[in-house]
Amino acid sequence: MKSIQNILRTGLHIIIYLAFAAFFIIGILRVAMLLHAKAKTYLVETVPQSPAALVLGAGLNRDGTPGLVLQDRVRTASDLYFSGKVEKILMSGDNTSENYNEPGAMKDFAIELGIPEEDIVVDFAGRRTYDSCYRAKAIFGLEKLTLVTQAYHLPRALLTCNALDINADGVPADDANYRLSSYTFWWVREILASIKAYWDVYIGHPQPILGQPEPIFE
Repeated sequence: MKSIQNILRTGLHIIIYLAFAAFFIIGILRVAMLLHAKAKTYLVETVPQSPAALVLGAGLNRDGTPGLVLQDRVRTASDLYFSGKVEKILMSGDNTSENYNEPGAMKDFAIELGIPEEDIVVDFAGRRTYDSCYRAKAIFGLEKLTLVTQAYHLPRALLTCNALDINADGVPADDANYRLSSYTFWWVREILASIKAYWDVYIGHPQPILGQPEPIFE
């Protein structure tokens, strides 16, 4: 009986030690990501100029219009455009079905804000952050860009684009109207998403949907 109890106790200790080790490693990786992003995060007024802004998708309302989070991203990109910080805006999002078109909704909203249609480019295969960054360079020929997304998401987006050899700076598109519960959930969710990002860019190297190059700038 004592032998079985000792085995169970030893097994429990091993599980606890492994859990602590996992939390420690995850914490180190997350902190490293945040520190990396800190040096590359700016306001609209202070961000260096770049050829284009990359706006990442964030979900639609039931009527197909951009949700509040996505509206803020498009508004921030519009501010960059009107302040002369970027020449073009690349709208990258999910269009996996005919009834769900993030890039199209983003483009329509940007036009409502006054952005000329000829300066808006859409990427219909930006299903996740990795895909959007990968395709920004592989399909649209961007080696330097300004990322536009919320502060909770910006560190992961910056790490991903930079690891894919894109010179990317970031501008947060946050608004005080977000619910605290939602924003807290997004930050917590980013912890696991960050680990997946490290895996993708340094180990997994998945290839997203590609196609013929469509350079934004000839």
